[in-house]
Amino acid sequence: MEAPRGDRITVAGYVLDDRCRPMPRSLVEIWQADENGEYDRSGFRLRGHQFADEQGRWWFNTVVPALYPGRTRHFHFRVQCPGGVVLTTQLFFPGEPGNARDRIFDKTLLMTISPAGDGQFARFDFVV
Repeated sequence: MEAPRGDRITVAGYVLDDRCRPMPRSLVEIWQADENGEYDRSGFRLRGHQFADEQGRWWFNTVVPALYPGRTRHFHFRVQCPGGVVLTTQLFFPGEPGNARDRIFDKTLLMTISPAGDGQFARFDFVV
């Protein structure tokens, strides 16, 4: 399987509890559309998971998802601290023209994005 095309981005952050304490070993899952705005519905392309480290840190190296009809650019996430409930949500890109038209968009779910040496760096901390 060939690597996905698109602009490189690292998406990273922390999993924290409601007192801003790190939640080590939390499960963080990501899935997204590819460079054509399509999802892999039969395999695991542009889908992944990992466990946060002892400081609650997580990160994924991926590509910026393409737009597709009816939606603004976004990543899907599921987060679960050990023994906790599952948080299923989406993270959004700031400055996207489609944000205002997307029925699921929520400004509290905007990532902070900055340039990086090999693309972009996006940051978001989950509170579970």
